[in-house]
Amino acid sequence: MRLSTKGRFALTAMIDVALREKFGPVPLNEIAQRQHISLSYLEQLFSKLRMQGLVTSIRGPGGGYSLGSQTDVITVADIICAVEDDPPSTKQADASPVQHMTQDLWDAMNAKVLKFTQSVTLKSLVLDQLAQGVELAHKSPPNRGVFKQPLPAAFHPQGPNSVFALGQTFRAQV
Repeated sequence: MRLSTKGRFALTAMIDVALREKFGPVPLNEIAQRQHISLSYLEQLFSKLRMQGLVTSIRGPGGGYSLGSQTDVITVADIICAVEDDPPSTKQADASPVQHMTQDLWDAMNAKVLKFTQSVTLKSLVLDQLAQGVELAHKSPPNRGVFKQPLPAAFHPQGPNSVFALGQTFRAQV
């Protein structure tokens, strides 16, 4: 398992989506602004996350990304493995015995890291963020598509009920 900036950014963005998806799909441009990650880089990451089924995309006005599974099912290992490229094979057939010994060390360490990341769920990371007091400012969705009906004008029962009656009230005052 490779641990790189790509995996760290993907994990950060997934936590952001998990925190805010109760308000609806989360647009990538908002994640990019909050987390200070390039929008084009996020698009690449979310393409890989979507192919693995970790997120789903909703197109159109009010669209964005939602989680593909429950937060208690998605693990850190799932997220990192989804975005990281497969590392090239490091075992060499003609390597010296010392190199084989160190390779065994790296393989054992990699297995422990993988086991640990498989034990940490997205839900536990979200709960940690909420316990630390992360603020979830909910922005109202923009008015797109169907607009709200204007409020009817207030009804005045003592006033004239037609244009003709209005004219008669002005004549009576003169």
